[in-house]
Amino acid sequence: MSTRENARFVCPACTRSIAVTDAVRDALVENGCAVCGADVDLGAFDAAETA
Repeated sequence: MSTRENARFVCPACTRSIAVTDAVRDALVENGCAVCGADVDLGAFDAAETA
């Protein structure tokens, strides 16, 4: 099981931005933003940049 961050989340309400794994992305979509509680959809995620 990989824990590599592969997406960047930007909350549409509070604008908090973090790199996330697939599991965290799924949890955010299901439960909302962990910071402000706003509803989140897949549009709040971009593919993470690779260095």
